[in-house]
Amino acid sequence: MRTLILALIVALALTACDPAYRFNGIDISGKDYGAALTLRDQYGQVRRMADFRGKVVAVFFGYTQCPDVCPTNLALFQNLLAKLGQDAERLAVVFVTVDPERDSAERLTMYMNAFDSRFIALRGTPEETAQVAKAFGVIYAKQGDVAAGRYSVDHTASTYLFDHLGKTRLMERYGETPARIEADLRQLLAAARPAAGSLVSPGKAP
Repeated sequence: MRTLILALIVALALTACDPAYRFNGIDISGKDYGAALTLRDQYGQVRRMADFRGKVVAVFFGYTQCPDVCPTNLALFQNLLAKLGQDAERLAVVFVTVDPERDSAERLTMYMNAFDSRFIALRGTPEETAQVAKAFGVIYAKQGDVAAGRYSVDHTASTYLFDHLGKTRLMERYGETPARIEADLRQLLAAARPAAGSLVSPGKAP
């Protein structure tokens, strides 16, 4: 009987350590999405995934005139940053516009600041945008009077999470509960912390 109980305890411990049971988002480990992420931010600085090394990164695509999905996602992460406390400094929230024709750097700056000034907006040429979106498997298309500039953009609404080493880890579906996304972020952030007593060079990830 004692042997059976011990076996059950071991099995439960192994299950708890298994990432397949730990995360709520879809496991997309092995996808090299971050390699394609080379765009200018709202301040004109070229950004690459390597720039965020040491931080967990949340990336999603949208546009500033989006009526629902984009402001909902941004508000969600605004609230999550508040809940994460000091850990919020180790989370980078990155918004990639799929409407670079209308989303100028100035417009993106104002839009990000309306939610959180720490948010980073990335913008490229239409060709660069298409290249990055394709690498992520993101689909987007203009709907309406494109010639007159009165259109909406249908786009993939998922959020992509990268670990502190820049590796693709999870895809969070739009509509996932904040609590479940928070749980995933906390797991990734916990993995990014230096082990007790370890020495980490300034500016480098553990």
